[in-house]
Amino acid sequence: MNQKTSRLTISGLCIALGLVLPFLTGQIPQIGSMLLPMHIPVFLCGLICGWQYGLAVGFIVPLLRSVLFTMPPFFPTAISMAFELATYGLITGLLFGSREDRSPASLYKAIVAAMLAGRVVWGAVQTLLLTMNGGAMTFEIFLTSGFLNAIPGIIVQLTLIPALIVALDRSGLLLPAPASRSAAR
Repeated sequence: MNQKTSRLTISGLCIALGLVLPFLTGQIPQIGSMLLPMHIPVFLCGLICGWQYGLAVGFIVPLLRSVLFTMPPFFPTAISMAFELATYGLITGLLFGSREDRSPASLYKAIVAAMLAGRVVWGAVQTLLLTMNGGAMTFEIFLTSGFLNAIPGIIVQLTLIPALIVALDRSGLLLPAPASRSAAR
């Protein structure tokens, strides 16, 4: 199987996981919003497949999940999440997925940078959408929703995602970086 087909297949799997994983916490919405299960496959896609795939999967998953299952609510939540998750996929892919340096330090830098950038994008889009609708987003709401309430999910992501990537790498199942593919030609 060629690399493009592998990346498309993994991206499809990540979309499916992004649709299904929230059902594990869906009965208790407060836990789901704290554990952030939809974020995990997007991070994995960006790390494994690269920025283009991570960006697309991140943008598609919350919107598709909203249309199919009405959760998260489309406006403003799914829309702002689409931009947030697209940023996660983009940043992790740019900082890790397309590089030769796939060390644990590089992995953590990519994840943390993506988390910060994604939350800033989420806050900006959420502010724009709420303002257009006559609402408001305060800095306190941004900090609480984007960071404090997300601490359990951040801990899960910083623990689970690197462990999965390291395991895939050690098993030889991690796709080579796109840069190494073109260098091999």
